[in-house]
Amino acid sequence: MYRQIAKSFLFCAGLAAAAFSQAASTFTEGKHYEVVAEKATATPVVTEFFSFYCGHCFAFEPLANKLAKSLPKGVKFEKNHVDFLQASPPEVQNSMARAYLVGRNAGKGEEVAGMIFDYIHKQRANFGSDSDIRSLLLVNNFDAATFDNGFNSMPVLAEASKMKEQQSYWTEKKVLTGVPMLLVNGKYKVKFDGLDKENAEQELIDLLAYLANKK
Repeated sequence: MYRQIAKSFLFCAGLAAAAFSQAASTFTEGKHYEVVAEKATATPVVTEFFSFYCGHCFAFEPLANKLAKSLPKGVKFEKNHVDFLQASPPEVQNSMARAYLVGRNAGKGEEVAGMIFDYIHKQRANFGSDSDIRSLLLVNNFDAATFDNGFNSMPVLAEASKMKEQQSYWTEKKVLTGVPMLLVNGKYKVKFDGLDKENAEQELIDLLAYLANKK
């Protein structure tokens, strides 16, 4: 029995190695991804740069949620909100990022992001103040105390500041030229136009897994 289990394990490992090898020959630099840094992050991570005001990001959001759930074990998915769209002042966009972070830290990041996206793109509404953002979450049954305790907390302010730093860094490097953008391991920028239009979703899933394992 143990010999059969061992053989089964080796067979599965062989299939995984073969699949990875096939991906290595399928995905090419310049067509499917760009190398934008010399060193990769210490741990594997896929970062999505996005804006709640971006229509393309709104359309991409369901796939982004699917990608986050389909990544190999140990690969983190992060959302990095940007504030350079002209729909509202950067301060308001920063507040939206903080609201998302409060939701994410409460285990409801996907739900809170959905609320904000729908408010802007389905209801055709906008935020004039932090209280407008708070009201949106509370009317959608988000816990008031959780929002109030987190929105201006030091951890959330620090995370929002880190988002801004990442935005500035990659903008200065001329890597962040639009959203949505996917960056893998802080080194590889995904080229969406290189994906097979007939199988773009699965190919993107495979590409992220391939790049996440690449140093």
